[in-house]
Amino acid sequence: MATALIYKLLLASAILVLSLVVAMYSTWLERKVAAFIQDRLGPDRAGPWGLLQPLADGIKLFFKEEFMPNTADKFLYILGPALTMFIALLTSAVIPWGPDITIGGQTFSLQVADINIGILYIFAILSIGVYGIMIGGWASNNKYALLGSIRASSQMISYELAMSLAIIAIVMMTGSLSMKEIVAQQQGFQWNVFYQPLGFLIFLVCAFAETNRSPFDLPECETELVGGYHTEYSSMKLGFYLFAEYINMFISGAVIATLFFGGYHFPYIDRLGLSPNAFAFVSFLFLFAKITFFGFVFMWIRWTLPRFRYDQLMGLGWKKLIPLAILNLLITGVVILLTT
Repeated sequence: MATALIYKLLLASAILVLSLVVAMYSTWLERKVAAFIQDRLGPDRAGPWGLLQPLADGIKLFFKEEFMPNTADKFLYILGPALTMFIALLTSAVIPWGPDITIGGQTFSLQVADINIGILYIFAILSIGVYGIMIGGWASNNKYALLGSIRASSQMISYELAMSLAIIAIVMMTGSLSMKEIVAQQQGFQWNVFYQPLGFLIFLVCAFAETNRSPFDLPECETELVGGYHTEYSSMKLGFYLFAEYINMFISGAVIATLFFGGYHFPYIDRLGLSPNAFAFVSFLFLFAKITFFGFVFMWIRWTLPRFRYDQLMGLGWKKLIPLAILNLLITGVVILLTT
C-alpha cells in the first residue's frame, strides 16, 4: 500500500513537471510557428535556436514589479490566478499516459487515478476552471478586466454544452465513462475519430473556445479590453494565467488524443516485440507525438484565422454546434440500434 502511494505521488509529480516544462516551451514553439507562418525567424538570440528564451521570460516574470490595485479585493485577487493554475493541473490525473509498467516485480499504472467516471471528472474540473478567470476579473475592480471575465465565463459555459454532447456520443459507443476503457477499445486502428468524425470536429472547435485560444480569444481582446481579465496582473500572478492557458492546451491535446485517436495505441506497435517497460515507453512517446501535433494545430489556427466578433462566437456555439451535436447523437443512436 505504501509503495503504491509513493508511486502515485512520484507519477503525479512527474506529470506536474512535464506539464510545466511543456507549457514553458510551448511559448517558444508558438513563437517559432508564428515566425514560420509569417516568414520571420522568431527567437534566435538566447541560446541555440532561441531555446533558452522561455527561461529568460520566466526569470523576467519572477523579477518584474509585483503590484496590486488599491481598490482590489486582495484575497480574491490572489485566489484567481492560483485557482486557474491549480485547476489546469488537476485535469491530467485521469488521463492514461501509457500501458502498465513493471518495477521490482510489481505492476503499476501510468494513470494517477483510474476512476470509472473519468470523463465526468474532466468536465467537472473544467466547469470549476471558469471561476479562476471570473474571480480574477471581478477582484481587479477594473471594467475592462470584468468585461473580459464575463466574456470568458459565458463563452466557456456555452461551449461546454456542445462539447458534452459530443462526448456523450463516445460514451454511447463505448459503454463506459472510464478513460482507460475508452483507450483500450481503440487498440490497433479502431480509433473513435473514424466512427465519430463530426463529434471530433465539434469537440476540437469547443476545445479552442474552452482554452480561450484564437479565434476564440475575445476574453483577452487587446483592441477592446486592453488585456482582458488579467489586465491588472503582473509578475508571476500574470505568469500563472499564461501558464494555465498553455497547460490547458496541452491537456486538451491529450484528451483529444485519448478520446478520438487511440490514446497511447498505435497500429502494429504490439508487433515490435518490446519488453513491457519498453513497450510502455514507446507508447507514451506515440501519445506525446499526438499531443504535440494537436498543439501545433492550436498554434496554426491562431496565426491563420482572424478573431470572431462576439455575436458570431456565441452564434456559432448555440445555433450551429449544439444542433450539430444533437444531430450527431441521433445518428449515433440510430446506428447503434441498427447494428446491435
